[in-house]
Amino acid sequence: MPESPRFYLENGKHDEGWMILKQVHDTNMRAKGYPERVFTVTTIKTVKQIDELVDIGIDTPVWHRYRLKIMSLSQQIRNNILACFSPEYKRTTFMLMAVWFSMSFSYYGLTVWFPDMIKYIQKQEYDSRTKTFTKEQVEHVTFNFTLENQVHREGHYFNDKFLNLKMKSMVFEDSVFEECYFEDIASTHTFFRNCTFIASLFYNTDLFKYRFVNCKLINSTFLHNKEGCMLDFSDDFNNAYMIYFVNFLGTLAVLPGNIVSALLMDKIGRLRMLAGSSVISCVSCFFLMFGNSESGMIALLCLFGGISIASWNALDVITVELYPSDKRTTAFGFLNALCKLAAVLGISIFQSLVGITKAVPILFAAGALATGSFLATKLPETRGQVLQ
Repeated sequence: MPESPRFYLENGKHDEGWMILKQVHDTNMRAKGYPERVFTVTTIKTVKQIDELVDIGIDTPVWHRYRLKIMSLSQQIRNNILACFSPEYKRTTFMLMAVWFSMSFSYYGLTVWFPDMIKYIQKQEYDSRTKTFTKEQVEHVTFNFTLENQVHREGHYFNDKFLNLKMKSMVFEDSVFEECYFEDIASTHTFFRNCTFIASLFYNTDLFKYRFVNCKLINSTFLHNKEGCMLDFSDDFNNAYMIYFVNFLGTLAVLPGNIVSALLMDKIGRLRMLAGSSVISCVSCFFLMFGNSESGMIALLCLFGGISIASWNALDVITVELYPSDKRTTAFGFLNALCKLAAVLGISIFQSLVGITKAVPILFAAGALATGSFLATKLPETRGQVLQ
C-alpha cells in the first residue's frame, strides 16, 4: 500500500506524489474504458505542516515543548470537529449522526440479543424436560448412574447408596435421608433444600456446605471432602461454544452482502443502497416473532446480518465522500465514536429484555432502522460527484 499523495506533497516529495496520482488516474480510466486519456496536473495546493517542537526553540524545556504540542493537537482536533458543524456541513453532520446512531443502536443491540435469546431458549427447553418426583419411598437402593435434571420433593430415602456418580441440576426438597451413604460424588447445580440427614456418611464428595440450604444434619459425617476448585465448566463450555459459533455464522453471513454491495454500490448509488437495505432489515426484524427455536433464531441472525452489512458499507462510503479531505478523518472518527455510544446503549437495553419480551426489542430495532432509512434519503447523493 503506497503512501498517500498528500503525505508526499506535504513532505516535499512532489515527484512521488505525482506518480501516485497518475497511477490512480490510469487505473480509473482503464476501468471506465478510456485507457488513452493522459494524466495532467496544472496546480497542486498543499497545507504546510508546522512542527511546534521546532518552532518554539531548542532552549525550551522538553516537558513544556510536549505540553505545547499536546495543547496544539487538542486545539486542532477541536477546530476540526467544530468545522464539521459549520453552516456548510451542519445539516449533513446532524443527519449522519442520526443515521449512524439509529443503525448502530439496532444492529449491535440485535446481534448481541440473538445469542442471549438462543441461550434463553436452550434453558427453557432444558427446564421443560425436568422430571419431578413427589413422596418417593426408596429403600436399600444403590444409585451408581448419572442423575440429571430432576426435582425430588418430600421423599424418604432409607439405607440407600449413592456411589461414583454425577449429579447435574438435581434438587431435593423437604426430603429425609436416613442411614444413606454418599461416595465419590461430583455435582453441578445440585442443591438440598429443607432436607434432613440422619446417620448418613459423605465420603470423597464435593457436596459442600452451600449445597445444603436450611438442612438438618443429625449424626452425619463428612470424610475426605474433595479439595481444590470443583467447578464444572462443561455447561459453560457448551454455552460459550454456542455463542462463538452463532457469532461465527453471523459473521460468515455478511460475506454475500459485502460482495453484492461492492458490485452494486456504483450502479444503484449510495443512498438507494443505504435506504433500501435499511428498509429490508426493518422488515426482516418482524420475522423474529416466529423465531421460537434455536435453529430458527440462527437463521434469522444470518438473514439480518447479511442484509444489514450493505447499509453499513453504503454508510461508510457516503460519510467519507460528503466531507472534504481535511475534515474527512475527523468527521468519520467522530461518527464512529457516536456509533460506539449507541452500541453500548442498544446492548444494555436489549440484554435487559431477554426472557421478558420479544416485542419490545423488535419494535425498537425496527423503529430505529425505519428512522435511519428515512433520514438517509435526505442526504445528498455522492455517486459520480467530484470529491473535495
